[in-house]
Amino acid sequence: RNLQKVGFYDPIKNQTYLNVPAILYFLEKGAQPTRTVYDILRKAEFFK
Repeated sequence: RNLQKVGFYDPIKNQTYLNVPAILYFLEKGAQPTRTVYDILRKAEFFK
């Protein structure tokens, strides 16, 4: 099983890095984010 990193979230340092092109690619292919990932994307204003 291959996994591709599309970002990270560090709650202690309050850091978020998102690989937006990779996230868009997977969402367009039908990937469904987990509730936690969805919340991180929402906080980063990904869906605006």
